Amino acid sequence: MTTDDIDAPAKLARMTENLGRIEVLTTRLMAALAARRAHDQSLDGPGQEVYVKAAAAYVAEMMQNPARVLEHQIGYWGKTLKHYVAAQQALAKGELAPPADTGPKDKRFANPLWDSNPAFNFLKQQYLLNAEAVTTAVGDMEILDETDRKRVEFFTRQIVDMFAPTNFLGTNPDALEKAVATDGESLVRGLENLVHDIEAGNGNLQVTLADEKAFTVGDNIATTPGSVVFRNRMFELIQYTPTTDTVHKTPLLIFPPWINKYYVLDMKPANSFIKWVVEQGFTVFIVSWVNPDPTYADTSMDDYIREGFLTAMAQVRQITGEAQINTIGYCIAGTTLGLTLAHLQKAGDPSVKSATFFTTLTDFSDPGEVGVFLGNDFVDGIERQAQEDGILSRSFMSRTFSFLRSNDLIYQPAIKSYMLGEAPPAFDLLYWNGDGTNLPARMALQYLRGLCQGDGFAKGDFHVFGSPVKLGDIKLPLCAIACETDHIAPWKASFKGIKQMGSRDKTFILSQSGHIAGIINPPAKGKYGHYTNEGPMGTPEDWQAGATFTQASWWPRWAEWLAKRSGKQIPARAIGTALCPAPGTYVAK
Repeated sequence: MTTDDIDAPAKLARMTENLGRIEVLTTRLMAALAARRAHDQSLDGPGQEVYVKAAAAYVAEMMQNPARVLEHQIGYWGKTLKHYVAAQQALAKGELAPPADTGPKDKRFANPLWDSNPAFNFLKQQYLLNAEAVTTAVGDMEILDETDRKRVEFFTRQIVDMFAPTNFLGTNPDALEKAVATDGESLVRGLENLVHDIEAGNGNLQVTLADEKAFTVGDNIATTPGSVVFRNRMFELIQYTPTTDTVHKTPLLIFPPWINKYYVLDMKPANSFIKWVVEQGFTVFIVSWVNPDPTYADTSMDDYIREGFLTAMAQVRQITGEAQINTIGYCIAGTTLGLTLAHLQKAGDPSVKSATFFTTLTDFSDPGEVGVFLGNDFVDGIERQAQEDGILSRSFMSRTFSFLRSNDLIYQPAIKSYMLGEAPPAFDLLYWNGDGTNLPARMALQYLRGLCQGDGFAKGDFHVFGSPVKLGDIKLPLCAIACETDHIAPWKASFKGIKQMGSRDKTFILSQSGHIAGIINPPAKGKYGHYTNEGPMGTPEDWQAGATFTQASWWPRWAEWLAKRSGKQIPARAIGTALCPAPGTYVAK
């Protein structure tokens, strides 16, 4: 009797148990899907006009430039036929090995079977040939204008990525190997993960990116000591406990984006920007924004400026007794900080001494990949849904940003969770990424229509409290940090906005990496460097060509810049009247 014979009953028992679990999970899955609430279909994809334009452009290309279209087609047919013949010849010789694979490496196909198994290799190579053919055909359509071209290319890439053979159980060797090795246990765990995500999304699927039980805000993330010293309906103001005997006279107020929670700047102690800044001898305050519910439906950009930015600034001045403060604005909060500073300049209010902008767009003439979601087909749908709900849901925004990196933030996590049955990783940044917030309906539409679509700040026709403001109205010293591979706020677009500001004292820093990792880049890690250029701000390309690269975090360079604008050293300040310990109450909602 062999070992397999002895194990057979146990394997059968495990398989029977797993089949029973699948039945229970399937019932839960159907119930979860039934709970899905209807929503505006325009939120699920671009309007039909995109596909019509793409089809019309391709037909026009065939009519006007048939030779190039035929060249593409014949090239594709030739590569496909050559691949098929090579595979058939190997099989005819009795060789259970694929033909030579000279194509570029793709991390999706890391399993050795993609290269050694003839069937999997054929699938991989044919998929890559198909992807190349589709991408080339779309990229060579000259009739589309630039905006339509970017949209067609983006959504074509989404379709191509979606149909990768790795995304299907029957053609994913990793998933099949694990299913066999675990007697189907991995597939059951994967179904459990899928059902959990759909239940958590009230019928909508949102892939869980990080272990939800691994982190607790205020316990192992957002732990820098401090207190909430002010609260209104829009935000809690946190003041951090000093760790140096003396501090710079001018306090620092940070405005994080209200699309996510503030603690991206206060993750684990080793990569907490806030903790590090406090250690450099600054009095640090940060705004922790409320997570709006439908009662905030009519809250506007003016309300965020009046009850948020201006109120926080006034509170910091009152608590510290200082006439001037320094400020930071991150992403959308940087855009709104810019609007606020332009208003203060026109009002003759000198209460802000300097401003730092993290990955901030103020010129939206070319918003990069995010622009594919700024057409009227999407924004009209957002408007209808937001007016019905009173908010722009955090689930829609999270899904939208995930599609900017769909392989990394959708397909690969889904494969690991649903096909391999793996638990999400304990990764703090991904945990934060899933802890989103809503936007008030009115504010969201003003931002999308007036700033993103209308480019009102750069054009000088966006109104703050009824009066138009423009980039040139910003006169105070400023420092801007953009990130080289930022998919949300492209650095060249950020550069263009900063260039138009009226300040004579400007510093622009380009960090390596993306929207989050390029900012959360502690010096001790030694991970990403940055570029600087003391010359004039010409074109982004010329600026980068003449820039000096430093293989180190930009944090110390910025801290030195800020210190020069923060006055003399004084005894460290006591915390203002504490309402509760940091991280406060709004961050948990």
